[in-house]
Amino acid sequence: MPLGLGRRKKASPLVENEEAEPIRAGLNAGGPEGGGEGGGGEAGSLQGLQPGLPPPPAGMRPRLIFHTQLAHGSPTGRIEGFSNVRELYAKIGEAFGIPATEVMFCTLNTHKVDMDKLLGGQIGLEDFIFAHVKGQKKEVDVFKGEDALGLTITDNGAGYAFIKRIREGSIIDRIQVINVGDMIESINGQVLIGCRHYEVAKMLKELPKGRDFCLKLVEPMKAFDMISQRSGGGRSGSGAQLGTGRGTLRLRSKGPATVEELPSAFEEKAIEKVDDLLENYMGIRDSELAATMVELGKDKRNPDEFAEALDETLGDFAFPDEFVFDVWGAIGDAKVGRV
Repeated sequence: MPLGLGRRKKASPLVENEEAEPIRAGLNAGGPEGGGEGGGGEAGSLQGLQPGLPPPPAGMRPRLIFHTQLAHGSPTGRIEGFSNVRELYAKIGEAFGIPATEVMFCTLNTHKVDMDKLLGGQIGLEDFIFAHVKGQKKEVDVFKGEDALGLTITDNGAGYAFIKRIREGSIIDRIQVINVGDMIESINGQVLIGCRHYEVAKMLKELPKGRDFCLKLVEPMKAFDMISQRSGGGRSGSGAQLGTGRGTLRLRSKGPATVEELPSAFEEKAIEKVDDLLENYMGIRDSELAATMVELGKDKRNPDEFAEALDETLGDFAFPDEFVFDVWGAIGDAKVGRV
């Protein structure tokens, strides 16, 4: 299925590369604190303000503090006061004295390159954040002998697209130096820093069959005891379900972060199914995008209303009509327990 056919494009208010507005009431940076040991962040909550009342003094506002380490090994740091992925990476950079641009992606509660534990737009209130930073660069020539390369692409919400899955037996699977977690820096010399995952997937799909192309990659830095995954763990719909706390911190591209309940059983099933459809149609996996689509569709009365909502909110993706219809069907099936 070709990408970008059949739907008009509109400016999307959910582009993850945009800077978020300052946090107004929820997350507030306190004074610096020393590192600690342990496997989970300190749980917190955001109290809703009663209408007409002024905000409480800064010293009385609740704080959400998370523990973090560099995945290849480091002391434990503590971070707070972030609202989106860019701000999270900046806080990690401050904690460890490295540029925020060195952070490729984060996993929750594991230092391994485990795509089932990838940090998306939500963090459990007791999750431990492991930051994977840039390691070795590599350049690989690939012969595209088949239409499909066997790659699933995701991005970190801050301008880096990387490999989330490699299909067993595919062209890429036969190239041992390419691994899950590798950031795609360029294709045939075209730099991809700042591109979204669907743009990179589209570019790979449109490469001519029967010709070589050049990939420049950056792999995450690894400790000696870390083993990179070759085929990148199965379904990644769990991205929106992670967290041992009673709620999750939802990061937003615009506006303040909020603390929300974990998804319902229906939402979990629908998100997983929509994420599968994203991979089949577009070569990407994105549980947060899937969650947004489920949220948009769960109260719509018919597929036309759903398609209009997608155009208004996610027009940049230019989803094909066939895909939109299948997503609508998947959400409906989840509602009545057929998936």
